[in-house]
Amino acid sequence: MPTYEYECNSCGHKLEAWQKMSEDPLTECPQCHQAALRKVLSAVGGFHLKGSGWYATDFKDKKSNPCGGNTETCPACPAATTS
Repeated sequence: MPTYEYECNSCGHKLEAWQKMSEDPLTECPQCHQAALRKVLSAVGGFHLKGSGWYATDFKDKKSNPCGGNTETCPACPAATTS
């Protein structure tokens, strides 16, 4: 469910509301009870993984090296030694 930001034109109160996309926008301010709410465009940033956290250590190279670097015992690696 999307989160919408609202601001009251009357008192300046700001709020966020979870609403279905099919719901009508809110109009009454919960602070001053005037019908002066308006939707505000929010600047939501994108999601970006940085650093050497769980993504880089656990998932990043699974396709190219499914054994995690242990080529001696991994049957999927072409460099695996067979005894």
